[in-house]
Amino acid sequence: MTVVERREIALVDLLDRLLAGGVVITGDITLRIADVDLVRIDLNALISSVNANVPSPFEELR
Repeated sequence: MTVVERREIALVDLLDRLLAGGVVITGDITLRIADVDLVRIDLNALISSVNANVPSPFEELR
């Protein structure tokens, strides 16, 4: 085993690294019966931390 394979990372550390850099999740789900598409769901999500250096993409509600 190499050093990288033996290294253990806590879940909190992994989550911190993912949020610091941002994560993009994409996917498709199609519910099909007898070759007829009944439901189609498209997922596009960006998960990231927000701070003074990286402002929120959403406008403040007033």
